[in-house]
Amino acid sequence: MQKIHTNTAPAAVGPYSQAIVSGGLVFTSGQIAIDPATNAVEAADIAGQTEQVMKNLGAVLEAAGSSFDKAVKTTCFLADMGDFGTFNEIYGRYFTSLPARSCVAVKTLPKNVLVEVEVIAEV
Repeated sequence: MQKIHTNTAPAAVGPYSQAIVSGGLVFTSGQIAIDPATNAVEAADIAGQTEQVMKNLGAVLEAAGSSFDKAVKTTCFLADMGDFGTFNEIYGRYFTSLPARSCVAVKTLPKNVLVEVEVIAEV
């Protein structure tokens, strides 16, 4: 098992790793819309937050030797399912390989963000 850490994505906000590589797969922790340069949520809307989440995921995947194209499964959490259309449009620009996916609405997310996404990908 290999723990992954990169300064180009937000540091973990708890006792966990940004990702773990095991058995030829990378398992990312859920990424939220924290800008690693400021350690703050910069965007207030779903589009801006989704873009930041994708940047963070891309940085973690790259640090693990993987990429969006190698994703096999994603789990997506939305604070409001009414944001699904906007989220889905941006998500689709990054996950062009069409991995399996679950997308659920949740009551709240860390730091009151609007979206969180985790990925399992090949390395």
